[in-house]
Amino acid sequence: MSLCPCGSQNEFNACCDPIIKGESNAQTAAALMRARYSAYTTGDIDFIIDSTHPDHREDMNREEIEAWSSKSKWLGLEIVDTAEGTERDNWGMVEFKANFQLGGESMSHHERSEFHKTDDKWFFVDGEPLVSQVKREGPKVGRNDPCPCGSGKKFKKCCAR
Repeated sequence: MSLCPCGSQNEFNACCDPIIKGESNAQTAAALMRARYSAYTTGDIDFIIDSTHPDHREDMNREEIEAWSSKSKWLGLEIVDTAEGTERDNWGMVEFKANFQLGGESMSHHERSEFHKTDDKWFFVDGEPLVSQVKREGPKVGRNDPCPCGSGKKFKKCCAR
């Protein structure tokens, strides 16, 4: 018995595992998102493909999905926001952050995903990656200003290269 990778604090065999194995359907778009994340952590590529809407499977590359799944160390899922996607809806949106390490570097995949329900079964349709904007802490460093690294050189001759 182990906790589900989706972060629900429930046991895996009572949370995402039955959805991944096809023993039950995800009741909400967010539940399907959690199961898809768990499938990435366990390497269940068939579920990732099968839970994608049939109209959107042609662009999927199984080898790329397998490589990302197996080469990543999965660190956690954060559901940021949802719109609709309840048991009564046929459409839903889930914004999430999937945190992982790849090649020793910590990363976060931030996406807003669309889900459709067909015949009482939720499917992933498409996702829009969201990029966080980096905000400058201080004033902009000019090319001829001293480099902020403390080298004594002009910025253009040091870190701006």
